[in-house]
Amino acid sequence: MTPYRRDIDMLRDRRFSLLLAARTISVLGSSFAPVALAFGVLELPGATATTLSVVLTAEALPMVAFMLVGGVIADRFPRHRVMMAGEALNAAAFACLAAMLLTGWTPLPALVTASACSGIAMAVLFPALTGIIPDVVPADRLQTANALLGLGANSSRVAGLVLSGATVVLIGGGWALAVSAAMFATAAVLVAALRLTPAERTAGEGHSVLADLRDGWREFVSRQWLWVVVAQFSVLIMAVQAAHGVLGPLVATERLGGAFAWSMILAGEAVGMIGGVFIAMRLRPRRPILVATLLTAPTGLPYLLLGSGAPLWTIVAGAVLMGVCFDVFGVLWSTTMQREIPAESLSRVSSYDALGSLMFGPIGLLVAGPVASMIGPEPALLGCAAIVTLSAAAALLSPGVRGLRAPEPEPVADADKVPSH
Repeated sequence: MTPYRRDIDMLRDRRFSLLLAARTISVLGSSFAPVALAFGVLELPGATATTLSVVLTAEALPMVAFMLVGGVIADRFPRHRVMMAGEALNAAAFACLAAMLLTGWTPLPALVTASACSGIAMAVLFPALTGIIPDVVPADRLQTANALLGLGANSSRVAGLVLSGATVVLIGGGWALAVSAAMFATAAVLVAALRLTPAERTAGEGHSVLADLRDGWREFVSRQWLWVVVAQFSVLIMAVQAAHGVLGPLVATERLGGAFAWSMILAGEAVGMIGGVFIAMRLRPRRPILVATLLTAPTGLPYLLLGSGAPLWTIVAGAVLMGVCFDVFGVLWSTTMQREIPAESLSRVSSYDALGSLMFGPIGLLVAGPVASMIGPEPALLGCAAIVTLSAAAALLSPGVRGLRAPEPEPVADADKVPSH
């Protein structure tokens, strides 16, 4: 049996197929939601950009604030039930938002409350998702599982990018939010059907939340490769947020013809992420974190090309490369975390990973506009490209990043068999 056939045969595993379907549908719902919410709110009587900003901030802040608590919850309770609760809360939040938009009863405090519930749901979902994968698939199939989950998620993002705007135009923001709510509810039902056995569930031992957070922190800081790359990503994501959120669209508007050009660049990145899945399935480096960190260096290429006045087709090609590199990085990173970190701490450590990686992102969005006004968007984009490259170089100075080795592959006498649960 060929390696690719073995990978596809993982889909015969009932529990992995359920998890893959749930994740794919949930990401599709998440891809619909921002467009539907933005246009739905902006169409309200008297709504302004400030109204939308308040609603979106109400979602973002709880997601950051509850991320660590979400990691504790996912390490204390059966992770499939935690994920089910997160998906159900998301479904309820977007159903409420849809109902408000469709009925015209839209007081700002109610919109803010529903958005905050969605942010909390995401804070619960992410750590549980990272932790549940080793509960569902055997250790020697983790990388393939992460790659297939990435394929489903990336395909959903592309589909959401294409379909969400059309859905809002055809049926309106309120009904589009109802579609998102239905997708989250479907994901909750699929996750509930996983039925993990008691031995695979992680329960707490009566510790306080603070004690659990301290234990997770000790696991996090005890691994140099882990905290160094998270520190790298806190800087890298700051540059990416500035470039993707503000600077890139500015240059696309001023020089490349506007929204169509920027959509082409985003589509190129999405295509690269889908293509990267097939590389990630086969790549088995002996030093996975070294390879993963090296792959972050080329991700600044689209910003270099945008800032230097390159033609659109070269920028799209650079975005494709960026997508490939980010996808392969993500698979290697998730697989290494799942192999190296004890199962009972994995969700808490992944919550520190997420919080650390994302914490400077809002700063990038905040300073991008003023910096572009001072020096121009093109020089600012060149600065973003430099930050991405320098952050990778700094991370490579770490012996832990360079030296961590993957375990030796075990002999596969029954390589054609995929365990069924």
